[in-house]
Amino acid sequence: MHLWLPMLLASVLAGAGTYGVLARRNAVLVLIGVELILNAANVMLVGLGAADGSPLQTGQSLTLFIITIAAAEICVALAVILAMFKLQGHIDLSAPPLLTSPDDEEANR
Repeated sequence: MHLWLPMLLASVLAGAGTYGVLARRNAVLVLIGVELILNAANVMLVGLGAADGSPLQTGQSLTLFIITIAAAEICVALAVILAMFKLQGHIDLSAPPLLTSPDDEEANR
């Protein structure tokens, strides 16, 4: 089996994911970039595992662990993003953080 096709796909996914993480300000789009990077790792593991021909199929087994970890990561990250949106009213990562809650500002008036 030729490995250049899975490696090309993995490199395109990793490049798009890296661009998504570094260039985006929206927290949800950053999470999508992280998922693209994890999927690039999955493609590489499955491709190398298929080319190796080992009876244990370690590439496919490790891919299942990565998928499980990615699902847990996305659940926790979305909970943090929802809490940030509830507190600040936006999910822009480049904006300065709100140090006081809006309820505290109303109480001081």
